Amino acid sequence: MASRIFTVPNELTFLRLGFLPFFLITVIYGHFRWALVLLTIAAFTDGLDGVLARRLNQKSALGAYLDPIADKLLLSSSFVVLALKGKIRWWLTILVLSRDVLLLTTAVVILLVAGYRKFPPSLYGKLTTLFQILFVFAVLAMAATPWPWVPLVRRILADLVAVFTVFSGFHYSVTVARRLTAG
Repeated sequence: MASRIFTVPNELTFLRLGFLPFFLITVIYGHFRWALVLLTIAAFTDGLDGVLARRLNQKSALGAYLDPIADKLLLSSSFVVLALKGKIRWWLTILVLSRDVLLLTTAVVILLVAGYRKFPPSLYGKLTTLFQILFVFAVLAMAATPWPWVPLVRRILADLVAVFTVFSGFHYSVTVARRLTAG
């Protein structure tokens, strides 16, 4: 993996991070259509940076760390501001944030105690992230559009987010424990 910083994929990730305050401001002030537009742009750049990293052979260590951090910042802050606006229930927001804190705390403890260990994301973690992103889209779509089918989709996604957040948190804990005890 290259150690370059200013690759096209990394610049797209920086751009996505740059959109974050504007996205949060639009949600806080109730401009949900603009928030939906900004979230769509962020999702597009997230997909594009991965494709370009592979196609242009511009994978980098910085990108490997920065991309998931940008995703987590966007998702975590989305849940918080949407809960503040009354669009997401607080119990679900706390569940999502608690899982993220668990993962982060575990990673830091492992880093301090055992040194760097690679723990690639599991299928369950990826599905959890996907459902969380789709849920945020559905919440914003419900606030921004009159589409009658969105509330049902939002409810189903809320249930999937809750189930996969809990399950992937437990799965991660068990997987990490097994890997650490195995060597």
